[in-house]
Amino acid sequence: MDVKPDLAVFGIPDIPEIETGAPLADIIGDAITRRLTRLRDHDIVVVTHKIVSKAEGRFAVTRDGSVASLVESEASAILRRRGDLTITRTRHGYICANAGVDRSNVPGDRVVLLPVHPDRSAASLRDAMVRRFEVDVSVVVTDTFGRAWRRGLVDVAIGIAGLPALIDHRNQADHTGRIMEVTEIAIIDEIAAAADLVMGKATMVPVAVVRGLRLEPPTVGNGKATDLVRSPAEDFFL
Repeated sequence: MDVKPDLAVFGIPDIPEIETGAPLADIIGDAITRRLTRLRDHDIVVVTHKIVSKAEGRFAVTRDGSVASLVESEASAILRRRGDLTITRTRHGYICANAGVDRSNVPGDRVVLLPVHPDRSAASLRDAMVRRFEVDVSVVVTDTFGRAWRRGLVDVAIGIAGLPALIDHRNQADHTGRIMEVTEIAIIDEIAAAADLVMGKATMVPVAVVRGLRLEPPTVGNGKATDLVRSPAEDFFL
């Protein structure tokens, strides 16, 4: 991985409230044009899943303000419960709180659910950006997750297009000549977390562009965000 010294992350403001059926690619493209004029080759467009889900109609209505039944229906497995918090495995394979059911920035008694196929959503946005700007770009769709054994939240990738999920350094030598045995870099989560520095739920900036990151062969290519999910056989705790 060769990170250029001019690595930059741009927040893309002026995204309106998104409803079902909104032309999301056009809305994002227009906002990028206002902020940056155009995209460049190798730019990475980072989009919070919230606006993707809204455009795809992934709304549900709560019963008496409770999301418990929705969490049950969205989860493929319930792993732990504590009070109102439920740790779940989603149908995508992600371990997260409340199966991704989210009430923030949604008016009334509605909630937003995760996209059904986040990688497919990312691919659709990427195709639209490539057509519009006539450059080779990638797309990352993000959500906010907690982390085991660490406080606080961080944005992670739940859908990607045009990027590998991991950069594998195993069997390569470090600067001392020692062979690395377990080092795999979750590059898409690093991109998601970097983009979140200029995005924000309260400030209504759900899109960012990461510019200057170069992934050299053989790391380029199309991966899946679920490539980061450990199999149950690798899990020490669940």
